[in-house]
Formats: sequence, structure tokens, C-alpha cells
Amino acid sequence: MTTEERVAAARDGDDEAFYELVRSGKERLYRIAYAYLKNESDALEAIQEATCRAYVQLRRLKEPRYFHTWFTRILIHCCIDERKRRRRVIPVRELPEPLAHDLSLDDRIGLSVEIDRLAPKYRHIIILKYYEDMTLTDISSLLEKPEGTIKTWLNKALKQLRSAYGRKGGGEYA
Repeated sequence: MTTEERVAAARDGDDEAFYELVRSGKERLYRIAYAYLKNESDALEAIQEATCRAYVQLRRLKEPRYFHTWFTRILIHCCIDERKRRRRVIPVRELPEPLAHDLSLDDRIGLSVEIDRLAPKYRHIIILKYYEDMTLTDISSLLEKPEGTIKTWLNKALKQLRSAYGRKGGGEYA
């Protein structure tokens, strides 16, 4: 059954079809939620909240073939809402290999802290590009921004990270 057929079935009340839609992307959804929230239970709670929101709003989905993009966008908003709610110190996460290449533990921690300090739009790009290995085209589609804007934001984010990292006396990354 295709995504479009599952969405149509879910809209007609087939809960199993909706479950299959969500289940098919569960690992990717968890990685995204964990990258934002840095805590397993918070990530799972965000996925649960996103699932509830998507289930309730399924009729609003205009293009069934974009279900996964639509659902990911809902998840990102749930994660952002959760971060705003808790406003507490967040433990340092493990950096993905592209960013952590040849860095000492201190440098990895410093880089992670600097990523958390980026403006949200820049942090989103870094997380989606380096944690989720998404292409700029995919990020552009997901965030509903022109690809040129995404490239600009990525370059600005990397420049800010290099600048902040340079102030701390570390090496280069990204």
C-alpha cells in the first residue's frame, strides 16, 4: 500500500493505516526528536504528542504524498514547544561523526554547547543536515524555505560555530 493509499484509508477511519504511516518512519522521527530534546523520554513524549496532533489534523493534510514531511514538521514544532516549556539546562549530546571528526572530548562538548547557542533557524539546519544527513533540498522542502535561504543559513551557522570555537582556542570543525 502506498503512502497516499494509507493516508486515504486513515482519513476514512482506518487506525491501522495511520499506525503504519507513523511506524514506517519511527527511527527517523526518534533521531530528530532526540537531536532537539537530548533526552529519550522527552523525545518519546514529543513523538507521542506529534502523533496525537497529526491524527487530529489529518484531514488538513493537502498532499497525502507529503505525509512524512508534514508529520516531521509537526514533530519539530512539538520539540520546540517542549524546549520552551522546560527552560532548564540540557545535557550535552553526542555529536554525529561529520561534526565530531578528529575532535577531543572537550572540543566535542564545546561544539555541542555552541550548537545549542545558535539561533533556532540555524540550529535546525545544523541538526537536519548533520544529525539527520538530509540534503539541502530536503531541508528546504521540510522548512518550506527556498533552497538559497537554507544555504545561506547553513553558511551563517557554520561561520558562527567557527567563530565561537576559535574564541575558545580549539581547532576547526564543520
